[in-house]
Amino acid sequence: MLMSRQCSRSGCAQAATVTLSYQYSKAIVWFDDLLRDRDPHSYDLCLRHSARLTVPNGWRLEDRRSPRELIYAGGPRLTG
Repeated sequence: MLMSRQCSRSGCAQAATVTLSYQYSKAIVWFDDLLRDRDPHSYDLCLRHSARLTVPNGWRLEDRRSPRELIYAGGPRLTG
């Protein structure tokens, strides 16, 4: 079943591809495959916004997406 949700970033109309969650007390941010259902404690981001995200100094980003998603997100770009 295909999920179709919009990126949580204000003004972005792109489809979300990743779910971002975080734990403030441990200074950690996680990227996961887009969750099946929207979670009010996380953010759904499009490919562009997830690729450009930087975490605050002292924080750690863990990418827990499936290998299929990682290959797509970080694969070479085709030009033409």
